Amino acid sequence: MPEDQPPLSGACRCGNTTFNVSAPAVMTSACHCRGCQRMSASAYSLSALFPAAAFQVTEGTPVKGGIQGPDLDHYFCPDCKTWMFTRITALPELVNVRPTLFQDPVWTEPFIETMTAEKLPWADTPARHRYAGYPPPEEFAHLLADFAAAH
Repeated sequence: MPEDQPPLSGACRCGNTTFNVSAPAVMTSACHCRGCQRMSASAYSLSALFPAAAFQVTEGTPVKGGIQGPDLDHYFCPDCKTWMFTRITALPELVNVRPTLFQDPVWTEPFIETMTAEKLPWADTPARHRYAGYPPPEEFAHLLADFAAAH
């Protein structure tokens, strides 16, 4: 897993929308839901959760697309339409960033897999924890602690 220390910067495909994070990720994941498969045009989407206070858009004004409430808001570059990050209503203290957008592709190895019930049969990851849906809320604190101990 990454040894790079914050601050880290990232950008959309065209470079018009940029962001920084000033703290390490608290969790990484791969989501296998059909929505993520469609939005990423891949077998799954990769995510890195960061404290919301550590995340800052530094250039551009992302726009909502994909899912737009009430539980999630997906944000995209208005120019190239790159899916950049997600805000989750139930977790307002966290921001879910697409880690492949960092200048150095750190925080990409998934620690957990979600929505494996919708997983394509050939799509494997090195994730340590797997969930047919999403992790139960009572396991979230344990997962955060386990991730922190591993990094």
